[in-house]
Amino acid sequence: MFSKATEYALRATIYIAQKSSEEHKLGIDEIANAIDSPKSFTAKILQVLTRDNHIISSVRGPNGGFFLTQKSKKLPARSILLAMGDEDILEKCVLGLKQCSEIQPCPMHAQYKSIRKQLKELFMTKTIGQLATEIKDGVVFISNQ
Repeated sequence: MFSKATEYALRATIYIAQKSSEEHKLGIDEIANAIDSPKSFTAKILQVLTRDNHIISSVRGPNGGFFLTQKSKKLPARSILLAMGDEDILEKCVLGLKQCSEIQPCPMHAQYKSIRKQLKELFMTKTIGQLATEIKDGVVFISNQ
């Protein structure tokens, strides 16, 4: 559904929220291994999430690394989609048609309409911190390993 970059961005952000703090920062190797992502691709994604979007914080140097502030943990999961430029997925036709609408629906429009509404609500109400807490509690996982 989402681009591979957005999938990794979601997993990386949740992992960092779960495992880091301002006192305990994570390195790129640990993050890439934990989310089963290529290191260089993970680095590019984290660069997007740290630079202009301020979702993930980073510090350079020997004691540096990536972490999430308490403020960032309160952001909705949708903020990651926005940062990665994939927020329009929640608006698009499930078949990828440009002209799909109430007036000119695709064959899946009526059924997908309610699913799309639920997806939007999920990404707007579930915070990064909530997702990280669910992983800490062992309810869910974010790696295929």
